[in-house]
Amino acid sequence: MSKTTDINSMKEFLDEKSAKHNSLTFIEFDPISIPHRFSKKEDIEIAGFLSATIAWGNRKSILTSANRMMMMMDESPFDFVMNHSAKELLRLNKFAHRTFNDQDFKHFVKALKFIYLKKGGMEKVFSDEMIGYRNPQHAIAAFKRLFFEISHPARTRKHISNPMEGSSAKRINMYLRWMVRKDKHGVDFGIWKKPSPSLLSIPLDVHTGNVSRKLGLLTRKQNDWKAVEELDAVLRSFDASDPVKYDFALFGLGAIEKF
Repeated sequence: MSKTTDINSMKEFLDEKSAKHNSLTFIEFDPISIPHRFSKKEDIEIAGFLSATIAWGNRKSILTSANRMMMMMDESPFDFVMNHSAKELLRLNKFAHRTFNDQDFKHFVKALKFIYLKKGGMEKVFSDEMIGYRNPQHAIAAFKRLFFEISHPARTRKHISNPMEGSSAKRINMYLRWMVRKDKHGVDFGIWKKPSPSLLSIPLDVHTGNVSRKLGLLTRKQNDWKAVEELDAVLRSFDASDPVKYDFALFGLGAIEKF
């Protein structure tokens, strides 16, 4: 069998798995179910960002914590971000999901307000950098700088990854997939119009990394930004216009099918 045949077979296999897992049934047990509760663009952006931020560990626990976040914000995340009082911020006291606590949550609310009031909103701060640099790496690093321009607890910085320092930035890449990708399956939102899905990077986690190595798509052992770039190159060779659709295949194979 030729190398070209092998590549074509792998593409067909991953296309099939992507189609299988990129369906409405995927939503219920995934953190993307939280922003799917909303219809207003800014509510989707904020609910998605907060849910993605705490998306590590057991998925059931993630959903429980993300739902609690929405409840604490009166099920109106954008309104809460933009109009909260100091007293209302006290509602967030005692929130905790793993290492993300109420101090972190309060800064996230304040920083999001700053971004919407002073920087043009979430879509603008990511889109300008992604379009300029043609990949999310610089966009995520720039977003982190903006997010911590205002006074903040030092401990909170760890909750925004920086791929310029080697992180795979899995959670932010996942968030970007949610906001930028749009297809007929209805899982990802595609509410950001300027960045092209072709610019997205794979949300690399334990599942996608392990499956990619088993399939021979990834040789690097660490799940870092260099691994993201290596895997991105392969996935773009399969579909240059929409490489991260294969996140459904790789994650689904690992987390759901136990490949």
